[in-house]
Parts: sequence; structure tokens; C-alpha cells
Amino acid sequence: MFNISLRRGNSLGLDLGNSNTIFTEKEGDYFTQPSFIALHKDKKAVKAVGQEAYDMLGKASEQFKIVKPLKGGVIMDYDSANCMVKSMIKNHHSRSSFFYGFDNVVAGIPYDTTEVEKRALRDVLEQFKAHRKYLIFEPIAAAIGMGLDIQEPDGKFLVDIGGGVTEIVIISLSGIVSHQSIKIAGDTFDEDIQNYFRKRYNMSIGSKVAEQLKIKVGSATDTPEDVPEPYQMIGKNLMTGLPVSIEIGHSEVANILDSTISKIEDAILQALETCEPELAGDIYGNGIYLTGGGSLLRGLKQRLKAKTKLQVQHDVDALQSVIRGIARVIHSPKLYQAVLFQ
Repeated sequence: MFNISLRRGNSLGLDLGNSNTIFTEKEGDYFTQPSFIALHKDKKAVKAVGQEAYDMLGKASEQFKIVKPLKGGVIMDYDSANCMVKSMIKNHHSRSSFFYGFDNVVAGIPYDTTEVEKRALRDVLEQFKAHRKYLIFEPIAAAIGMGLDIQEPDGKFLVDIGGGVTEIVIISLSGIVSHQSIKIAGDTFDEDIQNYFRKRYNMSIGSKVAEQLKIKVGSATDTPEDVPEPYQMIGKNLMTGLPVSIEIGHSEVANILDSTISKIEDAILQALETCEPELAGDIYGNGIYLTGGGSLLRGLKQRLKAKTKLQVQHDVDALQSVIRGIARVIHSPKLYQAVLFQ
């Protein structure tokens, strides 16, 4: 296997996400790319990674295969994930730095993962010449990234809605004391939108178009604080095969996503119902900490606050909460030794 090696003395943080992959070597310096890779079907060679591969989605010829290596927050295609990470690092760093190595490599992983899924991520990390390679649970990293003191005996209720999985945890004394996980998150919102347009309008739209609709006018409620302008949706009529355009408003998207958001709400309520009474007091005082890319859906904070009757504190930069936490860990690894594992 080709070994990537960089300047000794550096440390690398990795958030290998369902939708985006983020690297960091120091706090405040991040490198972000969509988690996609384009491969030549015959040669099995890498054509493009990250944004370039994402831009090819739905537009590339048959000689190329566009792969999203992660699903549900974990690696589903090891070979593609390995090539994607290796290529992203090579593109990000100068070739002269490949003769050196890392001191520490720290990568985030969902809490609810099997040993097989952990091993797949460990294998990806093996390509780096590093003295030490660690994993950290993503909800823990997100809490650190939000500036929470995870070491104190004060329960922190965190909801991390990512691209492939929603994790609901209570953190106390540097550990996760209660946990709920559902394979429903940002990607599910996109799938809901695609299915709705197929059934309601007999219209086919790609995942990229569905994602743009979610970003432009997506909402968790009919009455969000920031009401967006209607969005002109363009897709293909399934009967005629011709392009067709439909104007969509936030209320219609809120109706599309209502059932899926209700499942996230149910998981949150279940986690609250099953937590220890001592922790319930902490949660009542601290409220809910909301993060993850999927949490950026407008009106979601407002809806969760109404549903739980608790204060909801939303990370203003929710896409980077995990990598910010990892950056702090690699900056002070001894301080966070209790939350790292190999």
C-alpha cells in the first residue's frame, strides 16, 4: 500500500463524514471537500475527488463511476474511501512533505458503530505514517467543538444530526452515559424530497437538486423565523422525458419533511424519558445542544424547542463542530486522553 507521510511534528484530524470530509492540522485551519470520488470503470483509476467528483454526479459519461463511500455515517466501500482520503491529502499537501510523518492522527466515528465499521476506519488511517492513531466518538468531539466542558459531572444533552445518522447522547464525566441513534438525517431529507416529487408531480430530480431545494427553501415548520423566497425547481417529467419547472415554497417542503422530523423528535423524547433523574435536572438547566449539518434546516431549532419545552442551543457553525473538537484534541492530546481510543 502507498503510504502517505507528512512532516514529523504535525498532527492530523479527520472528520470522514457522510456528505463532507474535513481535515485539520491545527485549530482554525480546515480543508473541506464533499465525500465523493470519481473512478474510471475500466482502469479503476481515480479521475477526481471531492468537489470535482461531486460536480460530475449525474453528468459523467458511462466510463466513470461516481462513488459516495459512506452511508449511515460509516464506511460502506473501503477501497473507494481509502482512495478518496489518500487523494484528498495528496492534493492538499506538497509532495516534498510526504517524506515525513505525523505524530498523532485522530479521526471521528459515530458512537453506535460495530467493530467491523471501526476496523474499516482504522484501516484507512493505516496509510498515514503516524506515531499514534486514535479514534474519538463524534458526539464527544462535537461537544468539545461547541466549547462544552465534558469532564465535569454535569449532564450535557447533545443532538448531532449529520448526513447519514442522528445521534442523541448525554455526556458526563468525559463519557456517554445514555445514547439513541437512528439512521435518519440530512440524506433522508433529500430522499424524502425526491420521492415526493416523483409521486406528487410525476417528476424526477437528482440528489443534488433535492439538496439544493432543501438548502434554499427547506424548513421544519410552516412558520420559520426566516421565511425564504419560493424556489424554482427544475427536473424531468417521467411521462414525456422533457424538462419541467415547478415553483416550490417552504410550507410545501415542511410538509414533505414532517414525518421524518417527527421520527427524530420521537428519538429525542425517548432519550429524555430513559435518562436518570439526576441527569434530567442537568438537562432541564442546560437544555439541548444541537449540531450537525442536518440541524441547519431552518425552523428545526424552533420546532424542537416547542416539542421538548427545553431551551435549544444551536451551534452557529454546525458543519464544523466535530472537526473543531478534533482540532482541540490534537492540540492538547494529554488533556483529552480519556476520550481517545485505538
